[in-house]
Amino acid sequence: MPQQLDSSTREALEARLRFYRDLGMTEFYRRPVDPELIATVRASESSETTQTIYPEESQTIPHRKSFPAAPEIAAAVAPSERNAALELIRQEIGDCTRCALSTGRNKVVFADGDAKARLMFVGEGPGADEDAQGIPFVGRAGQLLNNMITAMGLKREEVYIANVVKCRPPGNRTPEPEEANTCSPFLFRQIDVVRPEVLVALGATAATYLLGQRQPLAGLRGRVHSFRGTKLIVTYHPAFLLRDPRQKKEAWADLQIAMRELGLKPPSRG
Repeated sequence: MPQQLDSSTREALEARLRFYRDLGMTEFYRRPVDPELIATVRASESSETTQTIYPEESQTIPHRKSFPAAPEIAAAVAPSERNAALELIRQEIGDCTRCALSTGRNKVVFADGDAKARLMFVGEGPGADEDAQGIPFVGRAGQLLNNMITAMGLKREEVYIANVVKCRPPGNRTPEPEEANTCSPFLFRQIDVVRPEVLVALGATAATYLLGQRQPLAGLRGRVHSFRGTKLIVTYHPAFLLRDPRQKKEAWADLQIAMRELGLKPPSRG
């Protein structure tokens, strides 16, 4: 039987893995360990003999799966028809059971905001508060996102907000590839309808499934990406900024890139 972790150790490990995930480090592998070899090492601990704990692996680490091709960019929708077009997507999603996330969710979290927005934010997935209310980014991370939007000189109702997956993953874990790849086509259609001038990917998961590549945030931040006819900018997820407030300065630098592309200036203080 594998050794069970106590609750405090498990919580610390989960927090550390979330930290790595937010930095774009998403793949971890556990090497198989030979029990007889461990017993031998422990038996010889009193000596100064050096032993190798991890033997050669009997199987190789699996290769990363490639991302499915994104759907073709849809025809432009007139601004006056965008709300209706988004409602059709919402109705098509319906009481979705396309992936395993549906079994534990309370509400499908479609999106929030202005269908004619110049700026759109995409996060990872709903949390507990979002699952309860059916609205993205309404918890603590959502409050910080609201502050970020205000700092840009905008109001929340002037932007459009969505997530890679529309159902809450259990325990707020990272969505599995099958889950994200099942749900993301609906997100792409939302993007095509709204046609924002600038799209901000919040965190590694959003950046991964929008750009179709796994790469640490450090390699994606600080520049403008071309994506589905719009300009995409990558920054930290607000939940990560709550865990590491020291990175807020870096996130503000990313948002300033978005502001520059939109021709925005921060509101004056006074």
